[in-house]
Amino acid sequence: MSVAYGGTRVLTNITLDVARGELVALLGSSGCGKTTLLRSIAGFVMPQAGRIRVAGRDITALPPEKRGTAMMFQSYALWPHMTVAGNIGYGLKMRGAGKDQIARRVDEMLTLLQMRGFGPRPVTQLSGGQRQRVALGRALAVDPSLLLLDEPMSNLDYKVRIELRHELRALQKRIGITAVYVTHDREEALTLADRIAVLDAGHVVQYGPPEKIFHEPASAFVAGFMGADNAIALIRGRDGTLSPSQAADGEPVTAHFRSDIARIDTAGGAQGAAELRLPGEVVQTLYVGQGYRYRVRTDGADVWAHASHRIDEGAPVAVVVPRDALLLFPRAAPNADRGAPGG
Repeated sequence: MSVAYGGTRVLTNITLDVARGELVALLGSSGCGKTTLLRSIAGFVMPQAGRIRVAGRDITALPPEKRGTAMMFQSYALWPHMTVAGNIGYGLKMRGAGKDQIARRVDEMLTLLQMRGFGPRPVTQLSGGQRQRVALGRALAVDPSLLLLDEPMSNLDYKVRIELRHELRALQKRIGITAVYVTHDREEALTLADRIAVLDAGHVVQYGPPEKIFHEPASAFVAGFMGADNAIALIRGRDGTLSPSQAADGEPVTAHFRSDIARIDTAGGAQGAAELRLPGEVVQTLYVGQGYRYRVRTDGADVWAHASHRIDEGAPVAVVVPRDALLLFPRAAPNADRGAPGG
């Protein structure tokens, strides 16, 4: 499927399958096309090319209300003049359901969302987390074939977001709903999803289970976006050795690694066969609660690493990274790589 706004291509040749009962996360930075993809599935954006099918039914040309989908918006889009029950039952009312049917379904949703007794309450009196539950209940009340969620937790504080993240995952598994979830938060995607589609500039650049995306990124971009944002230019010799020296003979590669697997050594020493050792100088210190995060200036790049103890800025150190934790990607030529693209 492809989507364009005027002459600007937003999505290009997107192919995505979602299994019944699966939650798929669309993960990417702002402007990558993930919300446009979700709105295309919902029927708010028409594709320039390609087809959209739900349970084998071609819904490409159908209006949103005929697609069997339900969308939960980032803003929740609740009616402020209605009660909790009125909001949850709104979609059923628009579909012509009777009062008794609506009342039964609203009661089911309140029980499911652990909000019994909240039905008569105005939504303006609810907390952010409670409003999120009401918006989810409204989406689920119409029994959609596919639930679409557009960054529904981005407006919540961190503690509430963590709690609701686990609740949503448990609920999705319990009722077996099929869902597509847009987020820019990799931790959220890893926690919630059965599979993750990473988008960049209108393309799906990797699609697979969270573990594979995290441990086996298909590109330097995906590696950086999934947290391996340290990047340094190396030369890989024919015998597999890695050298920061660009004068060495071999294949130019970029090594990505996560700061939490790199340690700082202040004692000095030689590089072991199972590790990469990068001498440098501490140029920034950040206290992160259970230790310190340091920016170390090496010959190849500034990299981040962790240590449990405080080290003065300006101190000579070495960043030590296990060889099996390095994610290696080819470079066109030495010094051509400038690090991971932003995410």
